[in-house]
Amino acid sequence: MKTKLFFFSVLSIFLLSGFLINTTSTTLEGIVVDKDGNQPLEFAYVKLFKKGSLITGIQTDIDGKYLFSNIQPGVYDIEASYLGYESKKISGFIIEDNKKNILNFALSPANVQLEDLAVKAYKAPLINIDNTTTSGIVTSEAISNLPTKSVGAMTTTTAGVSTNKNFRRSKTKSSAILIDGIRVGNERSYIEPKYDIEIEPYAKPNTESYELPKENSFISVKKEALSTFSIDVDRAAYSNIRRYLNMGSMPPKKAVRIEEMVNYFDYNYDVPDDGKTFHVYSNVVTCPWNEKHRILHLALNTKKVKKEDLAPSNFVFLIDVSGSMNSHNKLPLVISSFKLLLNQLRDDDKVAIVVYAGSAGCPLESTKVSEKEKILAALDKLRAGGSTAGGQGIKLAYKIAKDNFIKNGNNRVILATDGDFNVGISSNSGLEELISEKRKENIFLSVLGFGMGNYKSDKMEILADKGNGNHAYIDNMNEARKVFLKELTGTLYTLAKDVKVQIEFNPAFVQAYRLIGYENRMLQKEDFNNDKIDAGEIGIGHSVTALYEIIPVGVESDFSGKIDDLVFQEEEKKEFTNNKDLGLFKIRYKNPESDVSKKIQFMISPKVTPLEKAENSSQFAIAVAEFGLLLKNSDYKKDASYKSVLRYAVLSKGQDNDGYRSEFINLVKTAKALDNSLVQK
Repeated sequence: MKTKLFFFSVLSIFLLSGFLINTTSTTLEGIVVDKDGNQPLEFAYVKLFKKGSLITGIQTDIDGKYLFSNIQPGVYDIEASYLGYESKKISGFIIEDNKKNILNFALSPANVQLEDLAVKAYKAPLINIDNTTTSGIVTSEAISNLPTKSVGAMTTTTAGVSTNKNFRRSKTKSSAILIDGIRVGNERSYIEPKYDIEIEPYAKPNTESYELPKENSFISVKKEALSTFSIDVDRAAYSNIRRYLNMGSMPPKKAVRIEEMVNYFDYNYDVPDDGKTFHVYSNVVTCPWNEKHRILHLALNTKKVKKEDLAPSNFVFLIDVSGSMNSHNKLPLVISSFKLLLNQLRDDDKVAIVVYAGSAGCPLESTKVSEKEKILAALDKLRAGGSTAGGQGIKLAYKIAKDNFIKNGNNRVILATDGDFNVGISSNSGLEELISEKRKENIFLSVLGFGMGNYKSDKMEILADKGNGNHAYIDNMNEARKVFLKELTGTLYTLAKDVKVQIEFNPAFVQAYRLIGYENRMLQKEDFNNDKIDAGEIGIGHSVTALYEIIPVGVESDFSGKIDDLVFQEEEKKEFTNNKDLGLFKIRYKNPESDVSKKIQFMISPKVTPLEKAENSSQFAIAVAEFGLLLKNSDYKKDASYKSVLRYAVLSKGQDNDGYRSEFINLVKTAKALDNSLVQK
């Protein structure tokens, strides 16, 4: 008994003195830089592997730094990657306990054609009093002036921390304190800092929200020969999925929208003939995940216009500066992205800036781009803090856009947010009503999503769909470059609005069909000819791809049996007048300034090409779709496999100057390693 009491007393002394060392976890930190210029690579990905398995991943901050906390000591492989650079992997790196483990990376540019980007560093304030997030930084100077130099005393100087050391809206052990970059757990510890101390959120609940419409099912041509939907040029789902995979986790099934994944890529379709708005593409190929089925690949490609021939622009940058945007991959990335866009605009284009947090304001009235320094100065002054009155910001942005409206010009609000509206109009139905009313003013909308943890995809989808606009998710500067440099005209300059597609399938060839994706874009067949029905917009130089899975006539399919026989119609065979066309492809659209639609139509050939011999565009688009079926564990995936996805993605990679297809292949490999729920084939 005396021995036990003695041991307990010694243990207590060590605990109270703060000298007990935790040997169960440690940290790894470092910086990722460009090898040639030694410049930090912001938002690069660093992944941690153990025995060949991916453990976790993280993004570098605006200064190229990364920090893994609470990891077990041991031998690891660590890989750093950045789009446009050669990945670098360090194998057999020993992470030791009770030591500051540091590993830096210098990456070499890959042999791809990437344009140079000049990004001005953004420095957040050390403490933002209006910040509603549970984080902050206390300087070493401020600590030196404290009467008691303990962690407890220091935390009370930080917004969101009460005197009982608990963080706002958090539970015990849900936050972490870092001293000189090292996490500390004993709040009684004496502090002798060399640098600033950061209090960072830890294990914060993920409150991201996504819409999950029911997956399209097979439809019997005998029951309904017409398939009607609104086109969608959004690409947000793909870059969001990429963010999850690069961080070492599978994306939520709700986040997987296959049509947005497919439309993320450029397929090099032919451009329209002179005077025409669209070039139409169709191809029928074998289905890799169900050998009895076929895939109908349809696409629209639009004409390209030289920058100098574009209509003058009236832009309003609507920027969320609420507390939820106070993160290195939110407001600082927003500011850098808008600076990138600003460099692409012409001197006579106009820009205004509207911001919203607890309320909305206008720090910059509509200003010509020729006064670029004035616009840049306004962007540099933005700071995050407060609640999120998104509805109020939208109203003010549209008012300013309307006050500066350019007739026959490009009038557009560009909203940058994480979608976390919590003041005023914030419900999905309320936002839908608000934005539907505003679109009548012939002002278009681009919605840019940023950040993680509380990203509200469902709200941004509504705003883009109902506001005559498009939606992109920007997770790093390379994505900003893609949106604002490579796809500038398609993102910000509308070629046609209310674009609807209707396919009439020929029952001589097609037994049943299902549209892959576009679940939230489906229309009634009567809507196709109704000009009062809102539909999607397509920009100058953009293309739209759609894929149908088809059950041919005479094929017994696992899915065809799920279609009940008709009760009130005769099912006897009929003679069909057309035995040479698989279907009729119809497009209806309006010019941006018109309320009257036009219609064009084309016949679809029934010729089937084996996917192995098909064009690169069909092979790659179908590989991306198959990947989507796997990620969402679709009821229709049947024999889909990562092996099949990789086969056709590699086969159709092509020249890949920008590296996007190579990046996709790497993402598939990452998902395959992470996904243990599927049988690998």
